Amino acid sequence: MGRDTPTAATAELASRLHAERAALRAFITLLEAEQQALLEGQAEQLLVLAGDKTLAAQDLSQLANARRNDLIKRGAGTEPDGLVAWLQAQAADSLPVWLEVRRLAGQAQQINSVNGKLIQVKLRHNQHALSVLNNAAQGASGLYGPDGHSQLHTSGRILGSV
Repeated sequence: MGRDTPTAATAELASRLHAERAALRAFITLLEAEQQALLEGQAEQLLVLAGDKTLAAQDLSQLANARRNDLIKRGAGTEPDGLVAWLQAQAADSLPVWLEVRRLAGQAQQINSVNGKLIQVKLRHNQHALSVLNNAAQGASGLYGPDGHSQLHTSGRILGSV
């Protein structure tokens, strides 16, 4: 079996990069929807988005691994600067797509980080609310005994006396 012609190899690489770019755009759309659901408190929507996001992340990982393996096989290496130089020399038409893939990956990482912070804030708020409710429930549980009579603890003094 012979080596790929430069044209076939370039077309395959371009196809991989276009697919990865499209997947990143779709992933960013999911992240933005997740952020909106977090801001609006739409828990049901978050559950749906979590499953979609997991599948999209798996797809992205597969695309990135295939691209990385393909480029290593072609001698491009994995370093971003070396890859840019390789693309300029071997597949200049794919360079703008690769640069956009890198930009979109950075954007996805930033949105995901913000979403993680929003989730942490929501968790802290929920934990605080649960703590308040738990303390109130524990305090209220001592008001009445099993016989239905008040169990308020008093000092035994009659009000107004010394």
